[in-house]
Amino acid sequence: MATLSNYTLSSIPGPVSKPAYNRSRLTEGIVHFGVGGFHRAHQAMYLDRLMNAGKAHDWAICGVGVLPGDARMKKVMDSQDCLYTLTVKHADGTRQAGVIGSITSYLFAPDNPEAVIEKMASPAIRIVSLTVTEGGYNFHHVTGKFNADNPDVVHDLQPEAAPRTTFGLITAALARRRQRGLAPFTVMSCDNIQGNGDVAREMFTAFADLKDPELGEWVRGNVPFPNSMVDRITPVTTDEDRLTAVREYGVEDAWPVVCEPFEQWVLEDHFSLGRPPLEDVGVQLVADVEPYELMKLRLLNASHQGMCYFGRLAGYTYAHEAAQDPLFARFLLDYMNKEATPTLEPVPGIDLDSYKQTLIDRFSNEHIRDTLARLCAESSDRIPKWLLPVIRTNLERGGEIHRSAAVVASWARYAEGLDEQGNTIDVVDRIKEPLMAAAARQRQEPLAFLSNRQVFGDLADNELFIRAYSEALNKLHEGGARATLGSLASQP
Repeated sequence: MATLSNYTLSSIPGPVSKPAYNRSRLTEGIVHFGVGGFHRAHQAMYLDRLMNAGKAHDWAICGVGVLPGDARMKKVMDSQDCLYTLTVKHADGTRQAGVIGSITSYLFAPDNPEAVIEKMASPAIRIVSLTVTEGGYNFHHVTGKFNADNPDVVHDLQPEAAPRTTFGLITAALARRRQRGLAPFTVMSCDNIQGNGDVAREMFTAFADLKDPELGEWVRGNVPFPNSMVDRITPVTTDEDRLTAVREYGVEDAWPVVCEPFEQWVLEDHFSLGRPPLEDVGVQLVADVEPYELMKLRLLNASHQGMCYFGRLAGYTYAHEAAQDPLFARFLLDYMNKEATPTLEPVPGIDLDSYKQTLIDRFSNEHIRDTLARLCAESSDRIPKWLLPVIRTNLERGGEIHRSAAVVASWARYAEGLDEQGNTIDVVDRIKEPLMAAAARQRQEPLAFLSNRQVFGDLADNELFIRAYSEALNKLHEGGARATLGSLASQP
């Protein structure tokens, strides 16, 4: 069985689409940090789509890995000429597969940080993009400020240090461009963070200030950091996905990508050295991303939290199992219609009713097999950003909060570490220990979980929220997840 490569492309069966462009004639205009499944199902896919249309051939991607675990991706990308298969799994069971060719090289920074810096300092590179997850931005989870005490950051701030971090590498490249009289590239965050461009600006300028105050001022005044909203469910690659590539495509792909049909990218049109014509392949270029961002965070992301804890407690494993349950689907739609939507401003060009129904349909796609465990992970980072703003806004406006408060209660019950069948739950969270310790006391101390001020702030002092939360937690303890959802369904 042949490994996927430029040489074996011609042997892949006809139904699998392949690059219609000559990859050897592409030139790289983008360096991307964090070449995971989402990037390859999203940004790289959009670029490939443009290239197949005869456009953006000077915007190929050079991928970069910074973390030790990225060595595996380096090995795969080198062995496959940076090619990979992307399979779109439709709800009716049909699959749409293609080989993506827009990534043309991959650098592993720990092996050669100088090569990464020099690549970004090249005049051809006009965008440096990021999907490094929220943790990759190195901000303090309480203050929101740049964490200068991070040991790798401390290392990178030393004179003549070979950079270990994304901050050190990118800032070194910007400094080199400044010295050479070259305009700076755009730093484009594609991470699922509210105000991702604003966060990137604050963190990178904070690092640059510490490295060299003059450089910090130059970065602050000259480097664009556009905001964006990105969306596509992309599950972790499984061994079954690898076997499918062999059985159906006739090639060995060590790291294929699977995803849902839905895709969305809303991008602030703010670039220093131009950009690919992304609007030609469905990207929404806008002046203000925030309405779209809040729509996604409060409808999609918060709804994920709305079903994952209840679903896991009730014994479900996958998102589609919960979403296909009429009781869960009604709960999610009631949350979206009665609690989340009233906190949103108008979203230009979006039919919110259609969008909300689309979310239920997406969650229900059994072929994606998105796990509830994935959605439950790192809740202490997710709930405060996605759900608690809905609660706070509705409390200020006299709106409904019972369903949102019940989601918080379901998280508290989940953090006890056992589902309703007595099975152990593996809680994954950066503050797992204090969360689980508080949850263990809450049958005797009903507000123990809310006592974490770093997570809940002053919500624990709000009588309306406490009442709604306590009612839901009591119902969860007495009757379980389904009984709790049923009681909420009977409310107006």
